[in-house]
Amino acid sequence: MKQCAAILLLSLLSFNWFGYRILADILQQQADIALEAKLDQHDYDESRLVEMRVTLDLPYQTNWTDFERVDGEIEINGIHYKYVKRKVQDGQLVLLCLPNEQKMKLQTARDDFFKLVNDLQHPSQSKKSDNHAFSFHSFSTEYCSQRNEWSLAALHAEPLHFRQTTAVIPEGAYAATPEQPPELLG
Repeated sequence: MKQCAAILLLSLLSFNWFGYRILADILQQQADIALEAKLDQHDYDESRLVEMRVTLDLPYQTNWTDFERVDGEIEINGIHYKYVKRKVQDGQLVLLCLPNEQKMKLQTARDDFFKLVNDLQHPSQSKKSDNHAFSFHSFSTEYCSQRNEWSLAALHAEPLHFRQTTAVIPEGAYAATPEQPPELLG
């Protein structure tokens, strides 16, 4: 009985640590596969497509007459877009994208669940207790960008000292040869 309870509690703990992230990733992958299948069958609303243009600096470019189907995704300002079509026109890459609402819903649900399970506070909520001895950072494989504005004021504070020496070469170091060098015999 104790072993069953210990196994149950360990499985709950491991699901709390890693399981819900894995479950959310699996659900996102399934949603991406379903969306790609819809895009391949042209089962989407053309009016919802968003056009993005990227300048191409390539020599000898040719304009494409038609769009071609492309797979990929991009995130801009927290909104996930799925590439649908692309073509090159007038020196620009034209991408037609569709907002991926299902992925955004799953990602916000995953983040909300993480905050709820780990008792993380929202900025608008008041603190429950002020004496936390540690801070918890999530396990994540996502890139987190930080802008560091370092200043090395200590290097600028000290005056620079240069040692200027005039090296004098003694006159005896170079001796003039008054005669021609010997010729090689051979």
